[in-house]
Amino acid sequence: MKNKREVLVKLFLSTLYLSAFTFGGGYVIVTLMKKKFVDDYHWIEENEMLDLVAIAQSAPGPIAVNGAIVVGYKLAGLAGTLVAIIGTIIPPFVIISLISAFYHAFRDNYLVSQMLEGMQAGVGAVIASVTYEMGCGIIKKKDNVATIVMIAAFIAACVLGINVIYIVIASGVFGVIRTIWNRRRKRV
Repeated sequence: MKNKREVLVKLFLSTLYLSAFTFGGGYVIVTLMKKKFVDDYHWIEENEMLDLVAIAQSAPGPIAVNGAIVVGYKLAGLAGTLVAIIGTIIPPFVIISLISAFYHAFRDNYLVSQMLEGMQAGVGAVIASVTYEMGCGIIKKKDNVATIVMIAAFIAACVLGINVIYIVIASGVFGVIRTIWNRRRKRV
């Protein structure tokens, strides 16, 4: 039981830390979760992290919370889920509460607006890094079909301007069909 308690404490502190210092949306936290849970703690394999991110992205709600839910559940079941959710939502709750209390002071502050503008560039770089790392992970698998789906999804989103929701749904449906197809082929 001590081991599970240690995992829960580490999970809570990790999600609290990641959530407190992640600016720019849920995709930024994906890189940090990968570094913490895959590279540092070795709790999850890289391929498994990609699957968990896909699940978190496909579910309704913020990707940071969804990611914490799936990682927490994988590590420690329902207790891990609750601990990860609480650790993830405390920092934004406190920050948003403070900002809303002092909104009028922040709204017209030149330094705050410049700081936020500067942070946008950093956030763009982190999101590009996430995209690159996830793409490299797919290419390293040497699965031609997955690589083609990734390239097609990129073209659909960036070139054709198709809504990401439709791309995620289509990719999920394709994944289900491919899985069923592969299972039937193995039986024969």
